[in-house]
Amino acid sequence: MRLVDYLDKGATLGAAAPCLTMGDKDFSYGEVQRLTWRVARALHRSGVKPGDKVAILSGNDPVAFACVFSVSRAGAVWCPINPRNEAAENRFILDAFDCTGLIFHSAYAPLVEQMRADLPKLSFLVCLDKPTPFSPALDQWLEGVGDEPIEIATVDDIAMIAGTGGTTGQPKGVMLSGRNLETMSALTLMSYPFEGRPVYLALAPLTHAAGVLCFPILALGGRIVIMPKADLTEFLALIERRRVTHTFLPPTLIYMLLENPKLAGTDRSSLQCFWYGAAPISAARLEEAIDKIGPVMAQLFGQTEAPMMISTMAPKDHFNPDGTIARERLASAGRATPLTQVGVMDESGHLLPAGERGEIVVRGSLVMDGYYKNAEATAEVSRFNWHHTGDIGYLDAENFLFIVDRAKDMIITGGFNVYSIEVEQALLQHPGVMDSAVFGLPDAKWGERVAAVVQLHAGRVLTAEELISFVKGRIGSVKAPKQVDIWPDLPRSKVGKVLKKEIRAKMLADRKGA
Repeated sequence: MRLVDYLDKGATLGAAAPCLTMGDKDFSYGEVQRLTWRVARALHRSGVKPGDKVAILSGNDPVAFACVFSVSRAGAVWCPINPRNEAAENRFILDAFDCTGLIFHSAYAPLVEQMRADLPKLSFLVCLDKPTPFSPALDQWLEGVGDEPIEIATVDDIAMIAGTGGTTGQPKGVMLSGRNLETMSALTLMSYPFEGRPVYLALAPLTHAAGVLCFPILALGGRIVIMPKADLTEFLALIERRRVTHTFLPPTLIYMLLENPKLAGTDRSSLQCFWYGAAPISAARLEEAIDKIGPVMAQLFGQTEAPMMISTMAPKDHFNPDGTIARERLASAGRATPLTQVGVMDESGHLLPAGERGEIVVRGSLVMDGYYKNAEATAEVSRFNWHHTGDIGYLDAENFLFIVDRAKDMIITGGFNVYSIEVEQALLQHPGVMDSAVFGLPDAKWGERVAAVVQLHAGRVLTAEELISFVKGRIGSVKAPKQVDIWPDLPRSKVGKVLKKEIRAKMLADRKGA
């Protein structure tokens, strides 16, 4: 399956059915198809050949998302560009991934203006919504192009190249094939409830998890309701008004949703599946979500290199056979999906038995084709013929996967290994704590000391001493933070993850400047 095949499959179930919706504007399957035929023809006219890379830079927008399928229809490779990245990072991605064209929204024209002089490989620029001094608008670019069907064969199976985010140096280009995304879509459809035509509400960026979750929705002829910005009150209103069946939010936004005064009065009866993922979730807050949102919470665990569906936990798996909440597994990432092998490996390449901690490794057709033009990094992450996730975890006796930390986030204090996620989970059990970040800071006595920065719920007042004592009572003094700072808000990434690296850097800079 090419990316455009999901759109075309949905269209066979009714070309007049709504496909993409934003605000009061509906685009039917037939309308989106016709647009993709025109854009694919215009790409061909602009010199795009099968296998060329075409980038799209936009916030959540239905026309921008339709262009994803146009790129696929032209036999080219989609490169999603994150609009929240700095110019230098996006410039690097566009150059390193050999992008020959860029389709962008006018909101990011200043960013494009900053980058374009240093991107000689770009042969054309197109602005989605209006002309700029250096590019035509989409409607101008499409002048004279017909909307007859067009099919251009691909040169290989690479469907998209996605950046890794650059947290460990320059971003790497993850080559995802049609088979990878077909496997992901199949696992989605077999792992979660889908009854009737789904209605999927996309609030999170379509450049990330929220976007690839659209492919199985389209295959069922479902509607994708796109939100241009994160407004949780509007999110709740759309669930009720559009009879939303499926949606996805990262944990941080779920925590905020649980505090929204409109939640209790919202009709949530249409929901079949409320996905959460992209970062660890507090088991205590997950139980609260099951109570306040409903028995529809559904976990997914994946990464760019093995998208979304390494392991899953369907709504029913959050409960015991007698209907009570299965509290012992709420901190897990579910079980490995049927088409994916998951193991826990030591540094020598030996798979470990249940209960022992090591690096989580993955094998199967979900795993990427490699990093673009980076054989060394591909070989490193593929040691012992398994894909190495960089996450530390273990499997329990029932094969539920528990993630205890990112390998690089483990804290060694006084010779003991402390996993930051475990400390964060303990902090989040306190009813006054909304979110937290735990990391190690240099310490003359301990080597590293466990430090935490927390964000409190509105109106709550707590001291560092109270929080340290609270954590000690749950996981002991070795793992309890030696230092707790309370901030009014925590910096977050484009997909809602708390940016520990930024927080730690600020703490170190503040200490150096003191």
